[in-house]
Amino acid sequence: MVLHHPSDGMRVQIGVSALNSEYNPHYSGTKKGATMYRFTSDQYATFWVNIISSNARDTLHIIDGIHYHETDLCISEHYTDTSGYTDQVFGLCHLLGFKFAPRIRDISDMQLFSISRLDPYKYSNIKDIVQGKINVNIIRENYQDVLRLAHSIKEGLVSGSLIMSKLGSYARQNALATALREMGRIEKTVFILEYIMDKALRRRIQRGLNKVKL
Repeated sequence: MVLHHPSDGMRVQIGVSALNSEYNPHYSGTKKGATMYRFTSDQYATFWVNIISSNARDTLHIIDGIHYHETDLCISEHYTDTSGYTDQVFGLCHLLGFKFAPRIRDISDMQLFSISRLDPYKYSNIKDIVQGKINVNIIRENYQDVLRLAHSIKEGLVSGSLIMSKLGSYARQNALATALREMGRIEKTVFILEYIMDKALRRRIQRGLNKVKL
């Protein structure tokens, strides 16, 4: 069965010392807390959950829940809100065979990317929003390494959360992280254009995120 599933984090206060319990300046009060990052099925059942630091970004744990849930669910499309999105998550989800469909805040301000320079006359309706250019060379030069990275995650040799945290800590010039980011920008651009044009997709994302918040 092909299904669509959302994930979201819920912060809870913790009154005792705990490994993932931390203060978070974005929440009121002075008590420590942690985040329950939860994946929910179409039937509203939680099928994967992880307790993470309240200061950790959700996006670090997207791949783990999608790929390691150990259920019979066959996830084809996954929804998150803005905190679960990065360009690199777009790239990894594509390589692992999942459609990543986040609800991105301020989507009208997002920069879109093209592989080659657009003809301003042929694409006059979108030329103002497609300002970025994909670095194709760095993708070519590091493509095999990116595939090895995705294969390591798929085979369980390394967790997706560990990879995402490592990629996020690399310097901007790290070739592997940059290549995956550029691949993700391609997928993100395709998704945003689809999101704008496809009302049914927007409804699916909204319905999915409503389920995980219940």
